Amino acid sequence: MGRQINWRLLFKVIFLSLFLVFTVFPLYWIFITSLKPGKDMFTFPIHYWPETITFDNYINIFKISSFNIYIVNSLILSIVAGFFSLIIALLSGYVLARFEFKGKTQVIFAFFITQMIPIFIGLAPLYLLMSKLQLLNKLPSLMLMYTVMMIPFCTVIMKGFFERIPSSLEEAAMIDGCSRITALFKVIIPVMLPGIAATFIFAFVQCWNELFLAIMFIDKEEAKTIPVAMNSFITKFDIDWGAMSAATVLSVIPTLILFAFAQKYIVEGMTQGSVKG
Repeated sequence: MGRQINWRLLFKVIFLSLFLVFTVFPLYWIFITSLKPGKDMFTFPIHYWPETITFDNYINIFKISSFNIYIVNSLILSIVAGFFSLIIALLSGYVLARFEFKGKTQVIFAFFITQMIPIFIGLAPLYLLMSKLQLLNKLPSLMLMYTVMMIPFCTVIMKGFFERIPSSLEEAAMIDGCSRITALFKVIIPVMLPGIAATFIFAFVQCWNELFLAIMFIDKEEAKTIPVAMNSFITKFDIDWGAMSAATVLSVIPTLILFAFAQKYIVEGMTQGSVKG
């Protein structure tokens, strides 16, 4: 029996190691590509570590574009849109989890349906709306659209977290004299911090990586985001792989930092409610 358990453990270790290599290798390849000079970009035989290391690709993306502005724009956009979508989803998720009302099932179903509709279907009316509001080529246009895009799915996520928390907690607080709103913010939300962090990170990453709307609504250099800047490295006849790889590495760093600081909350949020006491 002991040998059988060891074989199972060995199989798990090998499988997880192979999966880790499969997952990490693309990131590793992008990283070493960003360190290669142009002449070594496509060589044969393939070298899994650059023979000559250079940081010219990183320097060039700041020379040929305003990449520092793109980073700031993406940070502001993702944080603002993620925050407002989280606040709205927090309240709407609470209502869906704690109250019964006519049409509740249809509302939840509609939230799921919105995730299945391609965004380009509403491009024309959205463009006309932003034009009327004079928000074209301005970050507030993307903030508004990203917030609206994130609300349905974030609401469903928050609803699931609220349902895992016993309603007796807020009922006890209300018996002690708290209003429902006070009980929500002083009793329920502190318990739900892992779920809130996980939901915010989901919204942040989605906004950070969004490209289609950013290309359609932003054309001015000072309002572009990182995905738009990376797309500009693809021309009609060529792709600047060095600049693209360097920009990719830099664009991944903020999300890695965010996950590093919030990984405890992410794990707790994913497992919240799995054990009942």
